[in-house]
Amino acid sequence: MTAQQLKNSILQMAVQGKLVPQDPNDEPASTLLERIRAEKERLIREKKIKREKNPFVIFRGADNIPYEKVGDTVTPLEVPFEIPESWEWVRLVDVCEYIQRGKSPKYSPIKRYPVIAQKCNQWSGFSIEKAQFIEPDSLTSYGPERILQDNDLMWNSTGLGTLGRMAIYKIEANPYGLAVADSHVTVIRPFKQLVLPEYLYFYFSNPTVQSVIEKQADGTTKQKELATAMIKAYLTPIPPLEEQRRILTKLSEVLPIVQNYSKIYDESKAMQNAFPNRLKKSILHQAVQGKLVPQDPADEPAKALLERIRAEKQRLIREGKIRKDKHESVIFRRDNSHYELVDGVERCIDEKLPFEIPESWAWCRLCNLCEAIFDIDHNMPKEDPDGVLFLSAKDLLDDGTINTTHNIKHISKADYERLSRKGTPIHGDILYSRIGACLGKARIVDFDTRFLVSYSCCTIRPLQINTEYLQMLLDGGFVLQQAKEKTQSIGVPDLGIQMIKNFLIPLPPVNEQRRIVKKTHGLFLICNQL
Repeated sequence: MTAQQLKNSILQMAVQGKLVPQDPNDEPASTLLERIRAEKERLIREKKIKREKNPFVIFRGADNIPYEKVGDTVTPLEVPFEIPESWEWVRLVDVCEYIQRGKSPKYSPIKRYPVIAQKCNQWSGFSIEKAQFIEPDSLTSYGPERILQDNDLMWNSTGLGTLGRMAIYKIEANPYGLAVADSHVTVIRPFKQLVLPEYLYFYFSNPTVQSVIEKQADGTTKQKELATAMIKAYLTPIPPLEEQRRILTKLSEVLPIVQNYSKIYDESKAMQNAFPNRLKKSILHQAVQGKLVPQDPADEPAKALLERIRAEKQRLIREGKIRKDKHESVIFRRDNSHYELVDGVERCIDEKLPFEIPESWAWCRLCNLCEAIFDIDHNMPKEDPDGVLFLSAKDLLDDGTINTTHNIKHISKADYERLSRKGTPIHGDILYSRIGACLGKARIVDFDTRFLVSYSCCTIRPLQINTEYLQMLLDGGFVLQQAKEKTQSIGVPDLGIQMIKNFLIPLPPVNEQRRIVKKTHGLFLICNQL
């Protein structure tokens, strides 16, 4: 059960008379209503309020069933739930001295008289900080009854999303002294000595009311209205006054517990939702350290694989198919230490290596494993619906795929020719996001459609290694941490190509790469079922 479901259940119990026991010594609600009717008659005689034109009269018949009389017509009253015998059903207007919409204000930058709008009424409470202000001279157009009083109920009565939201006005929360309501808020002023506003607040915030409030409103699907007549006629259960107090006392005890439960529930749910991803990260962490699958002494070592890749790159350079990297590095092991040779300079790099790897593995730079790593320039081409597919980092989806169909861009063939001089992505390449919030996503191109990718990504073309292993490594936390470290002093992360080429990569033998990929896929399937 969620915290909101628990709170709804408690509020429902409260307004059905099931939260606290009834006390036979309490003055029954029927007597309470007689006192309210007498008070209303006095106010009518003194011309402080007006008599309702078509008053409702609700009474219990000899069969103890509630009936309603409107004019000369008497009908059984349809009620949403049963209430104790000491309670009574009423129309809201029967227990209120004032129910009225606010009026459209004339706004002013002068912060003297605030006007309460829908945004001031939150389920978390009343907020004067969100109020605007009326023209000071227009206050004279507001009758005294329109000046908000302490503990008035303010019910949002227009629009969707905020419709039905209620708050209790608190004078102590208003440093400006007085306030009025705007035309989207209905002010409800009960006889506060006999019907406690806090009790009504909890009734109108319970699911019996809130779950149907939009259906009961007038208007179109885009603009709903709680008519004043409907609010006045709202069927409301009234307990004895002492029971109202006991209900509020009990709610003040249990609702903070529910709020604490909500925090614990949310934290637990967040941990539960995060657990599969954390487990996947742990699996990847084990994989890149050589701890996920056993090593096989019959495997060709990674050192031999690197030699083959270097030889293949030299052949491609001689044939003019790729260019020689000006600052290509070579990492090698000597006397149980690791060294790197760059531009003829040799230096020990043991302190840069984050963890130990098996003897059959080797450390290298990303560029040592690739035929090419390239991007396009910053110039954003113009869109052309009939042109060539043009992807960006947002098209590298969280499910591990590349979006090529939904809300995508195309560019002109001329722009494609101009921007493709460094190369174009092909089937089997890896797209790697290098900028902004998408930093560090790696996705394998598994389609043959001609396309380009924006500067937000670069294209990585592996050479003689398992593409899925490299994609898994690039997409995991080990390389992502390197990416973040290289961009930590930059406002918007933007990895240069040379930074990407220099990523440290733990390289297993080819056969072990395949075993790691197969094992990882199997474990990820289990994670997805958690």
